[in-house]
Amino acid sequence: MKTIDELLAAGVEGKRVFVRADLNVPLDGTTITDDGRIRAVQPTVAKLAEAGARVIVASHLGRPKGAPDPAFSLAPAAARLGELLGTEVAFATDTVGESATATVAALTDGQVAVIENLRFNAGETSKDDAERGAFADQLAALADVYVGDGFGAVHRKHASVFDLPARLPHFAGYLIATEVGVLKKLTSDVKRPYAVVLGGAKVSDKLGVIDHLLEKADRILVGGGMVYTFLKAQGHEIGISLLQEDQVPVVQEYLKRADERGVEFVLPVDVLVAPEFPDLKTKAPAHPTVVAHDAMPADQQGLDIGPETRKLYAAKLADAATVFWNGPMGVFEHPDYAEGTRAVAQALVDSPAFSVVGGGDSAAAVRILGFDENAFGHISTGGGASLEYLEGKSLPGLAALEN
Repeated sequence: MKTIDELLAAGVEGKRVFVRADLNVPLDGTTITDDGRIRAVQPTVAKLAEAGARVIVASHLGRPKGAPDPAFSLAPAAARLGELLGTEVAFATDTVGESATATVAALTDGQVAVIENLRFNAGETSKDDAERGAFADQLAALADVYVGDGFGAVHRKHASVFDLPARLPHFAGYLIATEVGVLKKLTSDVKRPYAVVLGGAKVSDKLGVIDHLLEKADRILVGGGMVYTFLKAQGHEIGISLLQEDQVPVVQEYLKRADERGVEFVLPVDVLVAPEFPDLKTKAPAHPTVVAHDAMPADQQGLDIGPETRKLYAAKLADAATVFWNGPMGVFEHPDYAEGTRAVAQALVDSPAFSVVGGGDSAAAVRILGFDENAFGHISTGGGASLEYLEGKSLPGLAALEN
């Protein structure tokens, strides 16, 4: 995989450089609530601009249906990128149409433009190779060189991620190079004990990585909505908690394999329960109850790990040399159910381990709960991409950069 440093060494002055970024940030209307992904790509864009490139930044945002939708416009992200760069960033109101063509043509050396949400064009996400390729051809006409730096999208076989690099000289940006380097530390020559913390809503989202980590990890700590399928698999009452009934046999098999391989599966010893899901808009007090993991009322649901589990998980992380964490321990967006996630984050801050926060909700939680990002070894920008990498899958976006 050729890197941006090789591109810069060859010279980029006057060249149109297409940067596939990941500006898929959470929005409240037009207000960005977490700009972590924009800050992550800023060094690549800044370096190219400083070297005299004419930089074209492109990204997706959300899941529009292959047509323009103002709710998913990249305009707020473009404005924020300009603030971080300390310079005006031009914005094209389409992807490959008149606005994009004119905006790119107007760039001078060292200037930056953002084109509109790539998913406003159906060709970006099409499963038809010809349709995807046609869109990639249009994008390629805008540029001379491609730099892949949208790690959060490299597991997608999309036009700007997979097809476009084949049409232009291509290089990996600083963010992708960093992300891949970090993930290699979790897959080869891992320092032990190696602990993995998995949370989030659905156990099905994590089955592949659990299967792979049973061969790699020393401990797997489970929380979030997915943990109730584990507790059900052990025969416990879980009330009206989130459950994937069809995954119970799979989870039982994983618990058996872990026992046979000497991998420690750590599950909650107590949980916070309530009769209904909390109101995340008003954040009204939820008045949860703490119960033992095997004493959940039939009419209530688990929404966070309990205080004894927080202590247990902190102890299990204290002596780890390597930790990978993906997924919150509870409904961290509500203050009454944030303490489990906070406890895991604090345990990683306190631990001397090399800690990787695997993107998505975990990365958002770290920032929302007020932790210093520099206190962690690495905070990934791609939750899904990180998980698929750890599963051992070939990621289309990385494969395209390696060819």
